[in-house]
Amino acid sequence: MLEEVEHWLTRRSWSVADRPLDRLMVAKAARGTTVSVVLPALNEEETVGEIVSVIRRELMERVRLVDELVVVDSGSTDRTAAVAAAAGARVEHRDAILPRLPALPGKGEVLWRSLLVTSGDIVCFVDADLRRFSADFVSGIVGPLLTDQDMQFVKAMYDRPLHRPATERGPGQSGHGVQGGHGVQGGRVTELVARPLLNLHWPRLAGFVQPLGGEYAARRSLLERLPFPVGYGVELGLLVDALHMAGLDALGQVDVGVRIHRHQDERALGRMAAAIYRTAQLRLSRAHLVRPELTQFERGENGFVPRTHAVDTEERPPVREIAEYTAGRAA
Repeated sequence: MLEEVEHWLTRRSWSVADRPLDRLMVAKAARGTTVSVVLPALNEEETVGEIVSVIRRELMERVRLVDELVVVDSGSTDRTAAVAAAAGARVEHRDAILPRLPALPGKGEVLWRSLLVTSGDIVCFVDADLRRFSADFVSGIVGPLLTDQDMQFVKAMYDRPLHRPATERGPGQSGHGVQGGHGVQGGRVTELVARPLLNLHWPRLAGFVQPLGGEYAARRSLLERLPFPVGYGVELGLLVDALHMAGLDALGQVDVGVRIHRHQDERALGRMAAAIYRTAQLRLSRAHLVRPELTQFERGENGFVPRTHAVDTEERPPVREIAEYTAGRAA
């Protein structure tokens, strides 16, 4: 590991316990900072309601840390939107945001469009499939942005067990040690694809425990200058581009405990890996994939059947280049 990264780990890796809520509220009030929380959601009726309820109760009613809570539904066919609204979120539908530009499928597309329907100085993204959700996921990653004006982008770090443990470690109990806990530190795509790519090509980012994690917060002033890969590559793309635009010392991570969520099957993970590789390749060479498709195999009645999927090859430009966004901000 680079000496610069070792130094960064001691200065920019924290526990959620390092910044109690009362300290965050003082910092928020002192600067008049506003916070938006965004949940991108697709068929998450089983989990989205609990996440929204916890954020509203703990961070909007008990204290006023979060000013805006938005679920962006990207075409759910279940009751995701209704459940989220009933729990107290404002629900926006992907296709109704910037309708002049037809929506592309993918998580990054939803995150990019969310910037047009939120207003917070700090934007916090949280996946909508988390189970046993804790408000620490939000307060932890928002905290450094509220207390340190030099911070621009903060990711959550956590144990990510493949199976729910019988006894879970509480948020922040591992302190500053990024090796703490006995769970799986990263998902399969993280360990097999993203971590090798980062270590080989962007070694200054080698200290991030969960580079592909879906829970992170950033200043709007940074996000509006970044391109957004529309699909699975969004987390890696934003992290790499934030490094180049803001510098390593403006990035940080916070230990929030244990993350439990729905796991994807191998074919979905393969598509994710291909999109992440493509996102990295674009940032290395700004070239196009020779073949932006991925063929996978399923067993059928007469043997293995090939299934070919397109790899995400689109990115949305920095949102400040969108006329509707700048007009809305000016108003």
